[in-house]
Amino acid sequence: MREFFRQYFNLWVPLSVLFALIFIGTIGYVVIDDYPLFDAFYMTIITIATVGYTEVHKLSDAGKMFTVFLIITSFGTFAYAVSAITRFVVDGEFNAFLKNKKLNEAIQKLSGHVVICGYGRNGRQAAHVLKKHNRRFVVVENNNQVTESITHKFSDLVINGDSTKDETLIKAGILRASALITTLPIDADNLFIVLTARHLNPNLTIISRASDDNSDTKLKIAGANNVIMPDRVGGAHMASLVMKPDVMEFIDFITAEGGDNINLEEISFDKPSEEMINKTLKDLEIRNKSGANIIGFKTAMGEYVVNPSADTKIIPHSKIFVLGTPDQIKKLKEILQF
Repeated sequence: MREFFRQYFNLWVPLSVLFALIFIGTIGYVVIDDYPLFDAFYMTIITIATVGYTEVHKLSDAGKMFTVFLIITSFGTFAYAVSAITRFVVDGEFNAFLKNKKLNEAIQKLSGHVVICGYGRNGRQAAHVLKKHNRRFVVVENNNQVTESITHKFSDLVINGDSTKDETLIKAGILRASALITTLPIDADNLFIVLTARHLNPNLTIISRASDDNSDTKLKIAGANNVIMPDRVGGAHMASLVMKPDVMEFIDFITAEGGDNINLEEISFDKPSEEMINKTLKDLEIRNKSGANIIGFKTAMGEYVVNPSADTKIIPHSKIFVLGTPDQIKKLKEILQF
């Protein structure tokens, strides 16, 4: 609320002054000359607006002195308040006020969304993939020209601000978010964001970009779950395309570019039900019941098993990696009660 009033100081000050004048004038006429409340309000309006109408009721000497005082104090103040409010509307600040109010209300309704800090090449690509999978996200970008040019599916969830500041991240709903992606070009800024985000939301999944070779370790110490170095990843990806082009294109297709056609999902068993514990993959009958395929398994110790056997048991804090269409994945989650 404090940030809300600070941002719209140019509107609230003249409005406050105007209402204060009206309130003082109304109460003054009621107390001094025993005016009815509505008559006192009307007398105050015609006095501060200097329209020159006759008094509603006969004024006493004290009432006349109060009217003189009201005229003198409101002569410039009323003109300032009206001009400031008019300028606020004419200059487009009122539209910005409504847009910001709508943005705040929309973000307040979000939960489990992704916050993207920076909308350069990497941030834009991350938003593109999230949009394809219909994952809600909020973009935080400091460059006003960039934010105004955003036309993606969730363009109503764009904040123009400094993502290194606590209040900006809180405005983006970091306390209710499930993940944060920071793609700023300066590693120090990414480090600061990671530290702040981890402090504000200890359960957050944080993905950070890094440019320097020594920054990845520092970012992980600060709290990043994963650190991506675009230059290194890009070079390795290009080399893999030379050696195994079809394999890499297939992996790209199922992990990101597949979009609505195919999904590669991870399903976590952090706290499986009693009926689920120690059941084998064979007992789940995932392929027969949903049509999806289990292609990987992650143990509670973090070990990966590719193409796990049917005798693999579900244990707390394990994960399965499933490949299938969106309908198959949805049906699978219904079977597993996710």
